[in-house]
Amino acid sequence: MKRQGEAFACLACYDATTARWLERAGVHVLLAGDSAAQVILGYERTIDMPMDFAVELTAAIKRGAPRTLIMADMPFMSYHTSVETAMLNAARFMTAGCADVIKLETDESFAPLVDRMTRAGIPICAHIGCKPQASSVTGGPVAAGRTATGLEQLVRDAIALEQAGAVLILIEAVPEEATKAVMDAVTVPVIGIGAGTACDGQILVVNDLLGLTDTPPRFAESVDSFGQRLKQAGEQWVMRVRERSIGGQVYTMRAGEQEKTVSKTLPNPDAAKPVDR
Repeated sequence: MKRQGEAFACLACYDATTARWLERAGVHVLLAGDSAAQVILGYERTIDMPMDFAVELTAAIKRGAPRTLIMADMPFMSYHTSVETAMLNAARFMTAGCADVIKLETDESFAPLVDRMTRAGIPICAHIGCKPQASSVTGGPVAAGRTATGLEQLVRDAIALEQAGAVLILIEAVPEEATKAVMDAVTVPVIGIGAGTACDGQILVVNDLLGLTDTPPRFAESVDSFGQRLKQAGEQWVMRVRERSIGGQVYTMRAGEQEKTVSKTLPNPDAAKPVDR
């Protein structure tokens, strides 16, 4: 698609049912995002994403969308302590998680790790720019590449990571000038989020797209107000229950069975009465 100049669509999603419908919609790439820590588990930060849950989530999305490219999002500190730990965790995502690509939040210092993973047969998407897992250091999500020095660093990061073997670059929260500079510097597809329209692919969190997020990021424009519609559906269910009119079809006993039940439960007049003592 990059060679043909055709933009491809990506979404982060968090369950097999949603993945199934997004595959039917023709979405090209689904990310099992560590943002599930927030939108599914209710944490305030992505760094609270449990490793075991992340693997299970990835496998669930692959089961829901078996014909779609599924990208796993390696959680905070799952690839930072040692190369050996990083390799073993990435292997879990590729085997138990059934991932097609592994995403790492990176800069040029991660090039040796990307090289090692690539040589082991693990396709890597290198996430550069704003890195949510570093929010504790930066005091929250911070845009990148807004100065000449920052833009040049992004380009160095992208070049080093592509040379190390990354098959995709994901760039987050940067000016469009930085995006274009990165795209001019690399040959692999570049996925953007809050990075302008020039990218080869675009990704959003599906909750932001559907209008389920109370305070979406500035770059996310919803296509639906599904949150309000979900609220209305819940209100209708409350009303149905209150009025004892829940709809649907009821279950009935098989023919002749009700009579048997009634006859067994009625008192038998010929039964012996207890003797008073």
